[in-house]
Amino acid sequence: MRDAFRAWGHQADVYALELDEDLRDDGRPWSAWRPGGPADAVILHYALPSPLTQALQSHRGKRALIHHNITPPEFFVGYDPEMVRICTIGRAELVSLRDHVDLALGDSEFNRQELEAAGFARTGVLPIYLDFARYAETPGPVLQRDLSDGRTNVLFVGRVTPNKRHEDLIRMAAYWKRFISPDLRLVLVGKLPRRRAYFDALQSLLYEQGFTPWEVVFTGHLEHRDLLASYRAADLFVSMSEHEGFGVPLVEAMVMDVPVLAYRAGAVPGTLGGAGVVFDEKRLDEVAEMGALLCAEGPLRRAVLARQARRREHFAPAAVEATLRRYVDSL
Repeated sequence: MRDAFRAWGHQADVYALELDEDLRDDGRPWSAWRPGGPADAVILHYALPSPLTQALQSHRGKRALIHHNITPPEFFVGYDPEMVRICTIGRAELVSLRDHVDLALGDSEFNRQELEAAGFARTGVLPIYLDFARYAETPGPVLQRDLSDGRTNVLFVGRVTPNKRHEDLIRMAAYWKRFISPDLRLVLVGKLPRRRAYFDALQSLLYEQGFTPWEVVFTGHLEHRDLLASYRAADLFVSMSEHEGFGVPLVEAMVMDVPVLAYRAGAVPGTLGGAGVVFDEKRLDEVAEMGALLCAEGPLRRAVLARQARRREHFAPAAVEATLRRYVDSL
């Protein structure tokens, strides 16, 4: 977005409370931010409560919000009381912004409807911007080699949190290993939680199901090239998540030509837009059998990939930039 604004002749910068190491060249620390004047516009990407909320409220110029959703706190009950508290505050804080913005955008129709329900007057949809060119870069050679040993690689990408339902992925993999093929690897890419209760429960489940660490792999956070390697080696992307505000990995899988099999929850059906294969009930044996069919070269896999190739154009940079410009011009 920043680069698009600059290309249109605006002075634009990204400010963040925290910057991951691989993003330090793409943003500036929040401590460097200074309030602008009436001619300036501020866009807040909202996902958690923070001091940025007050900064938006006090800004004298145009104000816009992009809602990335907040996980309902009930998912963390019994696992992480701090996240229960943060998500509860975050959802209340979102409502407090409804009278302080000129435009409230959701990155999905699901999120736009949340904004509307919260009382925001003017809402719209602006999909998350993905630079498709970055997905054509060379993948990390070591991880790609390690995953290219002849096993069927079933991939999921997402933070290890209770709403993502990694336990359902593990149980599906257990059926697959027992009744379809033992040559299965479940690759779980995503940041591990600081509080270990949920992750420890998953480790206990792996032990109960008799998996080895090389049959179910938790990679933790991956740098971009290794993320590409995980997609490049994947035969199938499966999501059991029960709450998604957008689902960036769904789009990434479509860009990387990996067939998607996903549970219908939150923004998932809207993001896929008729592409991939979406299921309504977690009959894990049937999900595994469908997954095996999608892994096999044949008409079904080709048809799914063709639909995904058409759908991903909805998220192409040019399409998202055109939508963004319409909203900017309307402020």
